[in-house]
Amino acid sequence: METSEILKKVQQVEIKTRGIVEEVFSGEYHSVFKGRGIEFAEVREYVPGDDIRSVDWNVTARMGYPYIKLFEEERELTLMLLCDFSSSGYFGSKQQLKIEVAVEVAALLAFSAIKNNDKVGLLLFTDTIEKYVPPKKGKKHVLRILRELISFRPERAGTNIKEALSHFSKIGKRRSIAFLISDFWDQGFDHALKIVSKKHDLIALTLRDPREEELPAVGLLKLQDAETGAEMWVDTYDRNIREQYRELVLKQQKQLQNLLKASDVDQVELLVDRDYVKPLTRFFRMRAKRR
Repeated sequence: METSEILKKVQQVEIKTRGIVEEVFSGEYHSVFKGRGIEFAEVREYVPGDDIRSVDWNVTARMGYPYIKLFEEERELTLMLLCDFSSSGYFGSKQQLKIEVAVEVAALLAFSAIKNNDKVGLLLFTDTIEKYVPPKKGKKHVLRILRELISFRPERAGTNIKEALSHFSKIGKRRSIAFLISDFWDQGFDHALKIVSKKHDLIALTLRDPREEELPAVGLLKLQDAETGAEMWVDTYDRNIREQYRELVLKQQKQLQNLLKASDVDQVELLVDRDYVKPLTRFFRMRAKRR
């Protein structure tokens, strides 16, 4: 895209996602992702009804009047967005491609983070690490992340979730909230997933398009793997073939669900032909109840 097109798209996504943050996600993110504890903020004069346990006896002795300590939550959280930009994401049977939904969801989470004064970082990957933006605070930084997401064009086509998680494990020194946004058309990342989930609060956002899960009965159809380029002809009129394909997809989804559960990683399934706000809101509320 031209620079003017990128800026226009950035503005559109910003307006849409910031509106959702203000109207729907206000307080949800803050209540779910707590800071590391509380820290001392200031003292003020005691008033009847204050907890006597909060009295600062040193200040009270100096001032000759009771003062109490005030505390505030110590947040200083870091949100990391790990986004899969492999070629399978450039598929969409309805209004949006999977990658377009991924960009909007990443923006939504980023704006939620800066509203709570948290840092936000970005890691874009295919079958290699394509781009890394270190975590920082502020609206200017989040707008840079949004521009990167919208303007980015990957050099590779494949998917390597193991590589992305391993790289994040090396650079993520402090515990972070990490959203792994992918369609998860990959295997062999079991061990890396478990290592990252032990150190960080890892959440998997799985992107799904219904058209990829069921073959339409349209006759002889040439299918191409978006990541490898491999092609094959399939007779979609054959019910057995359609059923086998459906069973294979369901099996892969179940295996992923089991892996994430065994690794203590929360999963949020996002269907690209439906509103992504509702499942995200359910996730936040579920996490809030669990705390």
